[in-house]
Amino acid sequence: MTPLAQAQRQLHAHPLAADATLAAGVLLCMLAGSFVDPHGEHGVSWSLRTPYPFSLFLMTLGAIALIFRRSAPMRVLVVTGTLSVVESVTGDPRAPVAMSVVVALFTVAATTDRATTWRAGLITMTVVTGAAMLAGPLPWYAQENLGILAWTGIGATAGDAVRSRRAVVQAIRERAERAERTREEEARRRVAEERLRIARDLHDVVAHHIALVNVQAGVAAHVMDKRPDQAKEALAHVREASRSALNELRATVGLLRHSDDPEAPTEPAPGLDRLDDLAGTFRSAGLHVEVARTDHDTKLPAGVDLAAYRIIQEALTNVQKHAGPDAKAEVSVVRVGPNVEITVLDNGHQEGEEPREDGGGHGLLGMRERVTALRGTLTTGPRYGGGFRVHAILPVKTRTRTATAEDPV
Repeated sequence: MTPLAQAQRQLHAHPLAADATLAAGVLLCMLAGSFVDPHGEHGVSWSLRTPYPFSLFLMTLGAIALIFRRSAPMRVLVVTGTLSVVESVTGDPRAPVAMSVVVALFTVAATTDRATTWRAGLITMTVVTGAAMLAGPLPWYAQENLGILAWTGIGATAGDAVRSRRAVVQAIRERAERAERTREEEARRRVAEERLRIARDLHDVVAHHIALVNVQAGVAAHVMDKRPDQAKEALAHVREASRSALNELRATVGLLRHSDDPEAPTEPAPGLDRLDDLAGTFRSAGLHVEVARTDHDTKLPAGVDLAAYRIIQEALTNVQKHAGPDAKAEVSVVRVGPNVEITVLDNGHQEGEEPREDGGGHGLLGMRERVTALRGTLTTGPRYGGGFRVHAILPVKTRTRTATAEDPV
């Protein structure tokens, strides 16, 4: 760090010392100016005459007042203005006490608003210049009097310019900080959305396949001794369900890899084109499933297609887990205007089973989050006479960024 930079750092750290240094410099300038005689024989010349003691006293008071210009700028302006008026009326007209007024007016303009600067500047220029013109020993048109008018105006203008520049710099800094906070908040929001999306996919995959494995393993254990062929078939279903679970987990977790990772899976996310395969896995587990589709081969956006598949998968998994061994499920996919409606019904009874009302687990919550992200609607609840109903309305054309975030990559 250079000596000049060190000195500036010390002055910023000790503002009172900086103001004292400025006051000393202003005092030296006023003393030097008191020796200038603009009325010499050959124009401006240096006079060897010593300034009047009273003028030295006024200049010293004006310089001392500038030490407190940061803490009380308006009071310092009043004090220095008063000293300048007194000098104009009673002292040596060559003594530039008005220089302290210019510095004080600059400080007021740099630390207050523009309206206050205008008022203070006009009053100061009028009083100080008027006192010098009307009560001073020099003619009213003397260049010293016009110089007071000019320098006070320059002090107010320069201070206002400094204040405006500080305001612009502060506004730029605040915008930069706000933009940085906004970027961080957006990044955190996207991370939270991605974490929620992956959690939903993992829940759907694990819950579905583990429920099937549990059912088939129970069947195998029950018939292992008496009907080994049926047990072997059940174990084959267990192996197939576990293989499917591993494949879907690999595809889901693979989305976390970098896009240029050559090992990242490229298998597309499941959709309604695999609805028959999905129903077949539940039929093999002993659940009677009927599927009816009147969507007329509608081409759905990837996010809507995935959400529809996951909703049906989760609803059938809940039927398998909660509706009892003799339950039947009906799945319908219907295109109604700009929407596609998904309905899953079952006739199971919930006596002695876990409740499936909202808030009972993550399955219904995940379905609701998927539908909400697509700006659709979801209705779930028990049916009259027994059973449960899941009804989702999904728009065919999505308008949310969240929905497209679930598209396969």
